[in-house]
Amino acid sequence: MDTEERRRGILRRARRAGSVDVNRLAADFDVAKETIRRDLTAMEEHGLIRRTHGGAYPVESAGFETTLDVRTTRNVPQKTRIAAAAAALLGDAETVFVDEGFTPQLIATALPGDRPLTVVTASLAVARTLADAERTTVLLLGGRVRGGTMATVDTWATQMLAGFVIDLAYVGANGISREYGLTTPDPAVSAVKAQAVRGARRRVFTGVHTKFGAVSFCRFAEVRDFEAIVTDTGLPSAEAQRYSLLGPQVLRV
Repeated sequence: MDTEERRRGILRRARRAGSVDVNRLAADFDVAKETIRRDLTAMEEHGLIRRTHGGAYPVESAGFETTLDVRTTRNVPQKTRIAAAAAALLGDAETVFVDEGFTPQLIATALPGDRPLTVVTASLAVARTLADAERTTVLLLGGRVRGGTMATVDTWATQMLAGFVIDLAYVGANGISREYGLTTPDPAVSAVKAQAVRGARRRVFTGVHTKFGAVSFCRFAEVRDFEAIVTDTGLPSAEAQRYSLLGPQVLRV
């Protein structure tokens, strides 16, 4: 097996399992650990994976995106803390956009139920979470449903969203970087997120620390567009400070 074939195998395994371990890869491919480390370094330079201590995980791209089912199994304690902290930023907002994804679904759960609130979302999961909340009105955007994420996209979704002025938007992304801003693999998803950013008076980004530094295919917003970034303590404080210099308050929970 040559180098390129081995690296393709590593990438397939990372995308299938969600992460890979240097020791296990070295044993399975019958090569030295240092060889695997060189492979991972080269793959990271090409934007395919992100290195971790002892391994790596895949970067979502135009050719690869994790499903909602997978997202509900990863970094759940961190996402739960992020959701609670994000919901605490609601303030006096009466209309809220809640993005697709598992962390936004947790935010929906954490929103107060003791006051009138209108929630606009493209996420079927978010709509289902809030459907029985007595004082919450849920507006589900129309359009094509993406099976992997259970969220709507395309013209019906963006046109409906363009008709609203929203007090606060909770927005996620597949990647966020100081150079390229907020990115996501699918142009149709990017269009919905971009419209949410344009139509909101306030914007909060939520995402676990693994999102930072990752770059996907479609850019839909800049870091400076957000009043706050809520993430977990896995993001180093020095890096959080660098993001805060671009404008938003960075909360590590």
